[in-house]
Amino acid sequence: MMILDKDIKIFADGADINSIKSLVKNPIINGFTTNPTLMRSAGVIDYAEFASEVLKLVSPMPVSFEVFADEFDEMLVQSKKIASWGSNVFVKIPVTNSRGDLSTDLIKKLNSENIKLNITAIFTVEQARLVIDSISSEVPSVISVFAGRIADTGIDPMPIMHEIKQLMKNRSYLELLWASPREILNIVQAKQCGCDIITVPPAILSKLGSLGKDHNEFSLETVKMFYDDAVKSGYSIG
Repeated sequence: MMILDKDIKIFADGADINSIKSLVKNPIINGFTTNPTLMRSAGVIDYAEFASEVLKLVSPMPVSFEVFADEFDEMLVQSKKIASWGSNVFVKIPVTNSRGDLSTDLIKKLNSENIKLNITAIFTVEQARLVIDSISSEVPSVISVFAGRIADTGIDPMPIMHEIKQLMKNRSYLELLWASPREILNIVQAKQCGCDIITVPPAILSKLGSLGKDHNEFSLETVKMFYDDAVKSGYSIG
């Protein structure tokens, strides 16, 4: 496919085990991410059991599991436990807790202990700057910027992503991730911004067959779909 090359990695985002089983066989998938909201939506009850099952399926590909505590001392305990699950595990740390307190001290500590991190829910350049400055040890870490949600506010996320990418210059151990995509176009945009990774949920992955499709062909397919559905429905006018 046109842009699905080594310039950007696609991580499947979700928590449905059957979907993960299917996607792990897909050659375009380079890793997996999840979060407590996706896990709850998928009906996950036992976090550790779920993680164990996921790791059996996806290893050695990278996978991110998120802490769910709100106090930083509890996050620290959870982070160490999650990191112990495998060398391919990245611990997702929110950029702040639910009170808006920055997670930078926790990030510094975990980074100094050689724990791979995925710093999530970043929306601003300043948040990204503070996080990047907190990572001094050259341990692989991911900077997850919620570009899709930024776009939901009516703001173009691309200049923000470009600026954050510049902050990461000469730090090869850091990867920029475009999170919360809304459409296939976001994969193209993420690549143009120099993002290393984009997370893509199954609903968008299912549209990859349209990537690079001839627009005249797509137009004809659409017209045929409308016509076929009208015929099948037996519609008449007058």
